[in-house]
Amino acid sequence: MSAGHYYGLCQRYRGRAVEIRTHDGRCHRGIIRRVNNNRVFIQPLGRNRNLGGYGYGGFGYGGFGYGIALGAIATLALLPFFFW
Repeated sequence: MSAGHYYGLCQRYRGRAVEIRTHDGRCHRGIIRRVNNNRVFIQPLGRNRNLGGYGYGGFGYGGFGYGIALGAIATLALLPFFFW
C-alpha cells in the first residue's frame, strides 16, 4: 500500500492504540499522537514506554513519541481496548 493510504489511516486513528509492523519486521505498539506528510508519531505502550529510560518530554521528542516513516509501514491494525 502507498504512504498516502497509511497517512489517511493514521489521521483517522489518531488518539487510538495501534500496532504498526514495518517492512523490516519490527512491531511498534502505541497511541498515535501526531501525523505529518512522511511520519507517524506514536507514544509507546508497555515496557518501551520511556524510550530506554530517557523519556524526552514524557514520551519522546516534543511529547509526540517517536516517529515511524509512513513508507516503511507494512501493516497497521487497531488494538482492542483490553490490550493496553
